[in-house]
Amino acid sequence: MIKLANPVVGQLELDLIGEVFESGYLTQGPQVEVFEHLVAEKVGAKHAIATSSCTAALHLALVVAGVGPGDVALVSDFSFPATSNVVVHTGARPVLVDIDLKTFNMSPEDLAVKAKQYRDRAVAVIPVHAFGCPADMDPIQQIAHDAKLTVIEDAACALGATYKDKYCGTIGMMGCFSFHPRKIITTGEGGMIVTDNGMYATLARQMRSHGGLRREGRYVFEDAGFNYRMSDVVGAIGCAQMTRLEKFAVQRRAAANRYKVLLDDEELVSCPSFPCHRLHAWQAFVVLLARSIDRDAVINAMREREIETTIGTYAFHTQPYARRELGCNFGDCPNSLFAYRHALALPFYPDITPDEIRTVVSALKEVLHEDSSSVSEVRA
Repeated sequence: MIKLANPVVGQLELDLIGEVFESGYLTQGPQVEVFEHLVAEKVGAKHAIATSSCTAALHLALVVAGVGPGDVALVSDFSFPATSNVVVHTGARPVLVDIDLKTFNMSPEDLAVKAKQYRDRAVAVIPVHAFGCPADMDPIQQIAHDAKLTVIEDAACALGATYKDKYCGTIGMMGCFSFHPRKIITTGEGGMIVTDNGMYATLARQMRSHGGLRREGRYVFEDAGFNYRMSDVVGAIGCAQMTRLEKFAVQRRAAANRYKVLLDDEELVSCPSFPCHRLHAWQAFVVLLARSIDRDAVINAMREREIETTIGTYAFHTQPYARRELGCNFGDCPNSLFAYRHALALPFYPDITPDEIRTVVSALKEVLHEDSSSVSEVRA
């Protein structure tokens, strides 16, 4: 089986975990602090606040930005549900914004429409750097400035990606990274907020640990916070992974280029594209299949050939919660809906081999062109 993802971990991670065990300091401690410093230094942020997950980081960022009941946050529709769920958990309402099919990122044009439509309630915007491709941040920032929106970047997939030489996560007021096993580096679970705003950083550190501030050897609980801390075991893994980041970036770019070359002549597949001023982090390699192809049938056919593929991600407006509680209807975000139905994630990880990529592409082309109803379009 050629797996969809294969996290790269090794002896260094084990060694640093062993040091944590020997120290006896298993909760948030010195390794987390080092990990925060390494990430902040990499992206050029003044502050980094480690959390238990990227979902926790996004929720915490919204809380410290003051998003709450009665507010609206404008959110990219084509994303894992966590991006919208965290808005719901603040008591605010997510309003879903369509995407550009070339990059899978938030459409500035649709954002402008939604910002005007909800101008009396909208307080924040969450652009997603989909699969490691930077969103078009200049127009997004301009719309946010004009509408007085706080920009919180969902940079879960984009550690190391840049937009006009500025690292994703540092362009808006706050940015949030994920260290899930399919992300650029992994700690198993884990997330991080980065920001240059000292007030937000101080409040985020306080709120991630039950709302407490340490004074004279004990905590004083100034607010009703959360337990969003990262353990030192997880922080140690992160420190080890950061030593591999640059190598991973080179390997991911090489793998993406191999896929693009081998798929260049395939008319039923559109590879991701993006302007030259964006440095893609390549968290995943996600293609769009032609409208005539049943993507789900392709996933099944590839599995029969022992190759794991999956959907790109979700169009949140199609999900039962959004339809029931937010009043969404199929097609509210038509580009996102098309991507939800036709995007295909291929096996992709730092040490995927050229032979494995050739095997994947050969199988995909075979499946797409086989004379069978299994890959013909079955939906309207």
